[in-house]
Amino acid sequence: MALTGRAALLAALGSLPVGILEPSWTGMLAVNGALALACAADYALAAPVRRLTLTRSGDTSVRLGEPAEVHLTVGNPGTRPLRARVRDAWPPSSWLPGTETGASRHTLVVPAGERRRVTTRLLPTRRGDRKADRVTIRSYGPLGLLARQGTHTVPWTVRVLPPFTSRKHLPSRLARLREMDGRTSVLTRGEGTEFDSLRDYVPGDDTRSIDWRATARGHSVAVRTWRPERDRHILICLDTGRTSAGRVGDAPRLDAAMDAALLLAALASRAGDRVDLLAHDRRTRAQVQGRSAGDILPAFVSAMATLEPELVETDARTLVSTILRNAPRRSLVVLLTSLDAAPIEEGLLPLLPRLTQRHTVLLASVADPRVKEMTRSRGTIDAVYEAAAGTQSQTTRRRTAEQLSRHGVHVVDATPDTLAPSLADAYLSLKAAGRL
Repeated sequence: MALTGRAALLAALGSLPVGILEPSWTGMLAVNGALALACAADYALAAPVRRLTLTRSGDTSVRLGEPAEVHLTVGNPGTRPLRARVRDAWPPSSWLPGTETGASRHTLVVPAGERRRVTTRLLPTRRGDRKADRVTIRSYGPLGLLARQGTHTVPWTVRVLPPFTSRKHLPSRLARLREMDGRTSVLTRGEGTEFDSLRDYVPGDDTRSIDWRATARGHSVAVRTWRPERDRHILICLDTGRTSAGRVGDAPRLDAAMDAALLLAALASRAGDRVDLLAHDRRTRAQVQGRSAGDILPAFVSAMATLEPELVETDARTLVSTILRNAPRRSLVVLLTSLDAAPIEEGLLPLLPRLTQRHTVLLASVADPRVKEMTRSRGTIDAVYEAAAGTQSQTTRRRTAEQLSRHGVHVVDATPDTLAPSLADAYLSLKAAGRL
């Protein structure tokens, strides 16, 4: 039961003349007694809340930054019309800050024996599963003085997927892939590439590509054309340990790493390679294996949707063992982790020979653009200290990258905006050189 503002206003207005003209308990009881009877009648005429039937429908998944619509259908099986205010509660991250009140509250009138539908529009600000909370309904009588109030639980989940903002870089990388694949007039050759076909020699062709046996059998000089290897195995490993929780700009490092992983997975699947996913810190948090090219992206975004950084130190030994178990044959292992000196030198570096002797290893890390800005600070004592700290941080990252390179690891260190295309370019370079 809930008293409305209209009842309180009527009680105040009725008390004024009594207090001025006839200040007595009799006058107060006369005014408030009549109001109490009106409230009781209004409450009796309001439609019951407990008997209402509520069902949901609408979107079950949405990309981060895009709106989702969830419909709530209210059925009134009673004999009195329902005049109600409805609050459809969701977690705070389901809306932009300050918009929850307008988006979650609805007014509706449902005649007896009928149903009406209201729509709650969500605009999630975080990845993961957003689960509906309680639905609170206030049913008003015809006078609007007193309301029946009740709560219903109507389950519904909207999964918020990674936004995949780097997909804008996919067409240009696919164009480079077609050039490497010999589908355009530009033909490339690298060590370890696969033989594709023969064609006539034209001036400018690499003489090492001449097929002398085919030339001897024909009437013109024949050259071989090549295409990059296909059906190679790529294992993308996301480090979900404490270093992935560090925020760069408005998002944690893990989000930028996932965006880069999605672009690489889309590109590699188009290139005919097999792509798997592993998210790990002290244990495996998510895994995708053995999916076809058409199922790669849906499987990746679904597995990544609920991933969150864990505030624990990544167990490098367990990570390496899991990689070796999931990649028994030669593969391209892409590690999306940090370039912080301590975790690399104490954890990953001593274990790298176990990886590099069997696999090609590519390590990608998210760099903070703020550090580069700090190195240009001048003018005050604080600015000079900032510049020194930024320079020292960059020097440490370069030294760590050089150590990894000496162990045969290919390193990509880029800001969140450029990490995804830089990682895709590194993959294409390795593919063109036949190093997969």
